[in-house]
Amino acid sequence: MSENHTTISTVYRLKVQDIFEPITAKGFFVEKYANIEDVFSLFETKNHLWVVDDERTLHLLGVITESDTIQLLAPPITPLQPYDKPTLQSLQYGLPTSVEEIMSKQPITAHPQDTLGEVIIKMKQHKINQLAIIDDTERLLGEISIHRLIKEYTKQQRKTSEKEK
Repeated sequence: MSENHTTISTVYRLKVQDIFEPITAKGFFVEKYANIEDVFSLFETKNHLWVVDDERTLHLLGVITESDTIQLLAPPITPLQPYDKPTLQSLQYGLPTSVEEIMSKQPITAHPQDTLGEVIIKMKQHKINQLAIIDDTERLLGEISIHRLIKEYTKQQRKTSEKEK
């Protein structure tokens, strides 16, 4: 069996609980009633935020990504854009917009006891780069990302190489 095959097989069997990034700061999530300006400031360091009902319960409701905000920044519709529909969720109208209004509902999630193999399949199927990690009550515990998976693969590959020496 090749070194790469051994490494990836090991990674597939690992549990999410062993490598996921736990929620340690508010920079991972926003409350559903947060205003969009708060989200914009958090996007300086992140490209997505988990949306929760409130900071106390951390019940996961959705996710907001940078691409979810494009409608807010879009200019007025011109005659050359006949198929576009105007949206009142635009900063051009000056209306206050909460995160809950533009978030993607029902984000793809995983549980701490899931295997990394299961997580990778979900990410590939849904073409996403991160999953929220939740408990049985849908409380946000943390996240797992492609970056974290690559880091774990590299770590396991080093271990496998050292054993073979």
